[in-house]
Amino acid sequence: MTKPLRRLILASTSPYRRDLLRKLGLPFECAAPRIDESRRRNESAETLAFRLAQQKAMTIAKQFSEGLIIGSDQVASIDDILIGKPGSREAAIEQLLHASGRTVGFHTAICVTDAETQISRVLVDFCQVTFRPLAEEQIERYVDADQPYDCAGSFKSEGLGISLLERIEGNDPNALVGLPLINLISLLNSFGVHIP
Repeated sequence: MTKPLRRLILASTSPYRRDLLRKLGLPFECAAPRIDESRRRNESAETLAFRLAQQKAMTIAKQFSEGLIIGSDQVASIDDILIGKPGSREAAIEQLLHASGRTVGFHTAICVTDAETQISRVLVDFCQVTFRPLAEEQIERYVDADQPYDCAGSFKSEGLGISLLERIEGNDPNALVGLPLINLISLLNSFGVHIP
C-alpha cells in the first residue's frame, strides 16, 4: 500500500529553485521566507549557507501545522571572499572580471524541516567552477545576453554562462543552479518521501 504524499513547501520565491524542484514530479507549494541574510562575523561560506537554508525552512515551518519545508541557500566565494548576487550590469561585469581565469567555490545547502515535529536535516553540496581567461568585451556580451543580475557569481551555467567556463567540479549540476536535488532526494527519503 502506497503512503499518501506529504505536503511539500519550498521556502523560496526563486524561479530557478522552483524549476529545479519541478524535475522531481512532486506537487509543492512556495512560501517566501523573510529572513536577514547578513553574514555573521567570521562566518565561513559553508556555515553561512547551512545557517540560511535551515533558517529559511524553520521560519516557514512555523507557519504550517504539517508538511515538509524545503529551504536552500547558496554562497559563492573566491579565496574566502564572498560573492553575492550582483544586482546590476556594472556589478556583474566587475564580478566576472574578478573571476576570469580563477576558480569560484559554491556552497549550496539544502534543509528539510518537518513542520509538525520541527525536526530539521541539512546537507551542503560543494562545487568548484573554473572560469576561462575572459576579455572584458566577452564578459559584456555575455552579461547583456543572459542578464545574470540575480545569480551568485554573475553567470547562469544552465544558459550561455557555460561558455565562460573551463571546468565544473562537483557532485550535482543542479546545486550550481541553486537546489542540490541529489541531497534533497536523500533528505526526503529520510522523511519517508521516496522518489521515484
